[in-house]
Amino acid sequence: MIYKIYPLLVFFMLSFAKDSKSTPEIKKATVKTFAKVEKLAVDSKIESIYNTLNSNHFSLPELKTFSEALKGFYLLKEKGVIQKDILTLIDFSLSSNTKRLWVIDLTTNTILYNSLVAHGRNTGDEFASTFSNSNSSFKSSLGFYSTGEIYRGKHGASLRLDGLERGVNDNARERAVVMHGADYVSESFIRNNKRLGRSLGCPAIPLELTDEIIETIKNKSCLYIYHPSRSFAMEEKLIS
Repeated sequence: MIYKIYPLLVFFMLSFAKDSKSTPEIKKATVKTFAKVEKLAVDSKIESIYNTLNSNHFSLPELKTFSEALKGFYLLKEKGVIQKDILTLIDFSLSSNTKRLWVIDLTTNTILYNSLVAHGRNTGDEFASTFSNSNSSFKSSLGFYSTGEIYRGKHGASLRLDGLERGVNDNARERAVVMHGADYVSESFIRNNKRLGRSLGCPAIPLELTDEIIETIKNKSCLYIYHPSRSFAMEEKLIS
């Protein structure tokens, strides 16, 4: 897997840092060269995976969002933060009237589900635009999550989520931001209201898919919520 490349890069960087015979300029140039080679290798591999995805007759996510999600997945898998080879990607740059959630089995490179998903009521109307990590904001939070355990709440079967980015989504469990089913996440709601319904900040999904999806992604799989308003700096923000 690609996530095994990251320790190799670190080894090379540390090796050159310890070489007393190397000048600072040579060390800096060498590290930069290895970083460039690493980035090209990873980007090439990710594009290859994307091009060979089994769509299962679903639409594909954008390559850019898939790439960001997969890079985070590899890093989290290498750290041991997540355990399953399942990636859930939510693209909040898209209209809520479109199916903007994908569940991907990275073992078989197959899209298992492509679904509608709601954002928070104060995050926007049809399109998501503002996000928060604060209690009672009724806004969605972006970034990487580890899925937790299933419990039964007021929405029936629900999946707890642990935000993995400091200051971005690490209050998710405290805020009770979970994945659950909702009757306002449906094609009929869109037809009647011109847009999908909204949650209190949870990534709510259609009732008919809830049990299947949360059973598939529960217990330490990776979930990534994307929006272009946020710069991609996962290495600096991810909680170990």
